[in-house]
Amino acid sequence: MQNPNVSILSTEILSDNWYTLNKVTYNITKKDGTTDTQSREAYDRGNGAVILLYNKISQTVILTRQFRLPTYINGNASGMLIEACAGLLDNDNPEECIKRETEEETGYKISRVEKIFESYMSPGSVTEILYFFIAEYSQEMKIADGGGLEEEGEHIEVLELPFEDALAMIDSGEIKDAKTIMLLQHLRIKNIL
Repeated sequence: MQNPNVSILSTEILSDNWYTLNKVTYNITKKDGTTDTQSREAYDRGNGAVILLYNKISQTVILTRQFRLPTYINGNASGMLIEACAGLLDNDNPEECIKRETEEETGYKISRVEKIFESYMSPGSVTEILYFFIAEYSQEMKIADGGGLEEEGEHIEVLELPFEDALAMIDSGEIKDAKTIMLLQHLRIKNIL
C-alpha cells in the first residue's frame, strides 16, 4: 500500500556506472498537515540474499573473506572482510539465488535452505532488501573449491571456522559485517549451535 503522505515529484539519475544512484525529490505531509519538500539520494543495487552454512556435528560455520573497497577507503587497512556468503538476486527468487551463490562462492551444493527473515541493511541511502537464510552443510556437499566467478572479478577465500571462534571474532572486531553478525547471533539465540 502506497503511503498517502508521500508524493514523488522527480527522479534524477546521478550515476549508473556500477549500480544506479538517484536523486529523488518528494513532498511529505507531516503530522500537523503541512507539506515539506525534500531531496534525498538513494542507491539502487537490486535486492540480495545471504546465507550462513552450519554443521551441528562439527560445530562449524562457513564464511568467506574478500576485498571490499568501501571498507578499505573507510579505514580498513587491508580492505578484506569476513562475511557470510551473499549475492544479488539477478532476477532469481531469493532461494534460487542463494543456492547458486553458495555453490559459486563456497563450493557447497545445498538443496535445502531455511529463510529466517528479511532486512534493510542501510535504509537511509540504499534500496536493497536482503533475504536471510541458514542451511546445514556436510563435507559430502563440497563439490568444488568455490572462490566466486572470475568473470565477476571475485577472489573469495572460503573459511570453515568453529562457531565459538566466529562469535569471538565479533568481539575482537575481526568480523564487522552486519549481515554476518546477525546470522551468527541468530544461530546462538535460537540454540541451533
